[in-house]
Amino acid sequence: MGSSPDMGAFWDERAREDAFFFVDDTQSYRAVDEARFWAEGERVVDVLLGHLGLALRGDEVALDIGCGLGRLTRALRPRVAHVHAIDVSAEMLRRAQQANAHLDGVTWHLGDGTTLQPVADASVDAILSHVVFQHIPDPEVTYGYVREMGRVLRPGGWAAFQVSDDPAVHAREHRGGGRLRALLGRAPKGQEDPRWRGSAVDLDRLRAAAREGDAEVARTWGEGTQFCLVRLEKPGP
Repeated sequence: MGSSPDMGAFWDERAREDAFFFVDDTQSYRAVDEARFWAEGERVVDVLLGHLGLALRGDEVALDIGCGLGRLTRALRPRVAHVHAIDVSAEMLRRAQQANAHLDGVTWHLGDGTTLQPVADASVDAILSHVVFQHIPDPEVTYGYVREMGRVLRPGGWAAFQVSDDPAVHAREHRGGGRLRALLGRAPKGQEDPRWRGSAVDLDRLRAAAREGDAEVARTWGEGTQFCLVRLEKPGP
């Protein structure tokens, strides 16, 4: 999750504060229902694939962008041959590896906040990402990640990911007493930070970024909302 080295520091802090909540803020702050948390990962994968008309065969190499605690990674692993999981937060990755120590066939990567390095060129068949790009303050960084998807996908591969297409969601809000509760540890911190509030993308610009990465946007779902889903495809040989 991120657009620069300070994004890694921000998400390290959030991981130490309450990693489960900051991956899924529909959870209760500091009162996680872990069974629901992991089950939600399964549901998210099903929703991404279902709305975008995609299916997994079982032999793919997949990439989970902004893996956080490995919620989608855990859901993907039984469905594919191998998963690469990348995140900008070293602390999130440490916790993800602890929580998913039972999984084989997963490679964990610390990202640089702007690219998908060290994932190799043309090395993955499927990419998934959810509630990640919406937190990036600069949409140009998100477009850069879209170009990178084209780099790492094999010909014929695809990506299914979520972006925000609603600028109003990212407008700064003044919560008054919320700051005091956060200082006292009774509410989540960082909610007004640009690295949490993020930004919306322009879908025409996103489509152009896909083309710049030798890929194309084949389908969208939920345009004009915080949960706009995008299907990107890398043309076959």
